[in-house]
Amino acid sequence: MSPWLPAGLRPLSCLLLSLASLAGAPAAAQGFSAYVTPPRFELQIQPGQRLREVVEIQHAGNRTGRFRIHTADWTFLPDNSVMFNDSLLPGSCRPWVAIERREISVEPGARFRYRFEIEVPPDTPPGECRFALMIEGIEPARLDGTLNFPVSGRIGVIVYAAVGGAKPRLSLTPAGVRPFNGQPVPVITVRNDGAAHGRLLGFLDARDASGRRFELAPADIPVLPGDSRTVPLLPVVEEGATPPALTYPLQVTGQLESGTERLRVDQRFAP
Repeated sequence: MSPWLPAGLRPLSCLLLSLASLAGAPAAAQGFSAYVTPPRFELQIQPGQRLREVVEIQHAGNRTGRFRIHTADWTFLPDNSVMFNDSLLPGSCRPWVAIERREISVEPGARFRYRFEIEVPPDTPPGECRFALMIEGIEPARLDGTLNFPVSGRIGVIVYAAVGGAKPRLSLTPAGVRPFNGQPVPVITVRNDGAAHGRLLGFLDARDASGRRFELAPADIPVLPGDSRTVPLLPVVEEGATPPALTYPLQVTGQLESGTERLRVDQRFAP
């Protein structure tokens, strides 16, 4: 008998997480302590094709970890948080997904290479299949080894699969200056009129009112097809360093990329 299982459904309350929390950091609590890599998949697939991928789960606890694995649909909310839902949302591609098994056990310090497959039906039009692979601890979280809470840690690995060569088509509009982590930063509005998600990459040259020069980079925020997002441009600093205080007006120039797209920025930002 084949070990592959359809990614079936079960009742599950929605969970709200920011995309930043899905960036590969460990979820840790007594009863759930794991690293998962990669934090997301960005795949290309053709109609009628089957694609197999592997996510690696490393158990960092001091006793055998038990994990439940299933798929979920997700919605990207206006505040850049993610709402997971086990119910099939309209247009869900999760019926195309098969998972290796629904529960696994991992010894302390060990790694488990977990397989899943996407099989796109023939004649599927170009577009993007998006779902989450949810990895959650079966044991309830404990505060001090004796007190149990009726919640378990979980990690969501986001999967994007562009079908039939689907691509983003991004456009930029300067949107002024807005607070980010307690500091005013320049922001741009990014619109996606394509058939797959896009995200901005690259560095921009900036000069503030005092004549200082430094680099800015766009925040790592996906823009889904048909959506618009406000994306902060953040100072590039070494890890652990304090971002510089920006003195406005700020002149920003350069080029950002999204796949094969090149998007020019030449703008003065002021509060």
